[in-house]
Amino acid sequence: MKKFLFNRYDKETLKKRVEMDTRERRVISFYRYVKLEDPLLFRDKLYDAFEDLGILGRIYLAKEGINAQFSIPTENYELLRTAVDSIPELKQIYFNDAVEDKKESFIKLAIKVRKKIVADGLDDSKFDPSDVGTHLTPLEFHEALAEPGVIVVDLRNNYESEVGHFENAILPDVGTFREELPLVEDILKDNKDKKILLYCTGGIRCEKASAYLKYKGFSKVHQLRGGIINYAKAVQDAGIPSKFKGKNFVFDDRLGERVTDDVLTVCYVCGKPSDRHTNCANLGCHVLLVQCEECANQLLGCCSDECKNIVLLPEETQKNLRKENIKNKKYPTHHLTRKLVGK
Repeated sequence: MKKFLFNRYDKETLKKRVEMDTRERRVISFYRYVKLEDPLLFRDKLYDAFEDLGILGRIYLAKEGINAQFSIPTENYELLRTAVDSIPELKQIYFNDAVEDKKESFIKLAIKVRKKIVADGLDDSKFDPSDVGTHLTPLEFHEALAEPGVIVVDLRNNYESEVGHFENAILPDVGTFREELPLVEDILKDNKDKKILLYCTGGIRCEKASAYLKYKGFSKVHQLRGGIINYAKAVQDAGIPSKFKGKNFVFDDRLGERVTDDVLTVCYVCGKPSDRHTNCANLGCHVLLVQCEECANQLLGCCSDECKNIVLLPEETQKNLRKENIKNKKYPTHHLTRKLVGK
C-alpha cells in the first residue's frame, strides 16, 4: 500500500481528528545547524518516521540544518528520542519542552525544505556561522542579568516582544529577523567591549546573531541556551521569580504561553489591558493584532468594522473580493497601532 508523505485532509477534518484523539500531548522544539546533503530526501525519511509517531507540527529543513516545533503523544516521547538519535545529523539534539502543553497547538504535520531554516538575510560565506557566542544556562543567564553594565538584547520581532520580555532589554522595533541584525549592530556599535546577553524564543536566532556580532567585532557575546522556553521552565523548577515578564509568543495556534501574570500591552482596538494575540477573521486581511475578548466578540473576530462587514458577506463573495483585491493590489485601509505600555 502506497504511503503518502504529506497531509491529505482539509482543516476542519484535521481539527476533528485532534479533538477526538484523547491522548495527552507534549509540545517540543529543537534546532541544529548541521550540513544536510540532500534536504529533500532527508525530508521524506523524516516525514515517514514522524508520522508514525503521531507528530503534528511545523519543521523546516535546509542545507544548513533543521528547525522544528511540534507536538507528540506523551506515550511516544521515548520512541521519538530513539528515532532522532538514530539519525546521525540529529543525534543527541537538545529537546526544548514548551512552557504549556496544549493538544490544539498543531493540527497537521508539515515538513518543508527552504533555502534557510531562519530567514536572516545574511551571506554565510562571509563569516563562520559556527563561531557562536558563549552559551549560558537559564540560571547563569538569570544571574548575568544583574551584572553592572550588561546589555540585554531581545532578538525577536516587535509583535513577540510587545507581550513579554526581560526587564531592561533592548527591544528592536522591527517585524522580521532579517531587519533586526543590522539594527542591533547599529544600536550596539559603541559597546563592542561590553558584555552582551542575547535571547530569543528557543535559541535558534541567537546562534546566527551571536556569530554575526562576533564577526563584527563584539568581544563578549553571550546567549541564553534554549531561549525563553528553557528559561521559563528552569526558574519555575528552581522556585525563583522570573525576570522575563508577560507572555512568550509562539508560532503555533496558541500564539503565546504565559510565563508571568504581567500584562504589558493593551488592546489595539479599545486600549484596555490585554496581551491576547489573534489574527483578523477576514482572510483578505488576516493581520496579527492584540485584541481583548470583548472587542473580538463585537467585531466577530475581525480587527475593524471594515473587515467585520466583509466577513458578514457570503463566503463565495468574500473569496471573489479577495481575488479582486489581490489583482488590484487593494488591501484594508485601516491602520492598527502597536501599543507597548511597559518595558
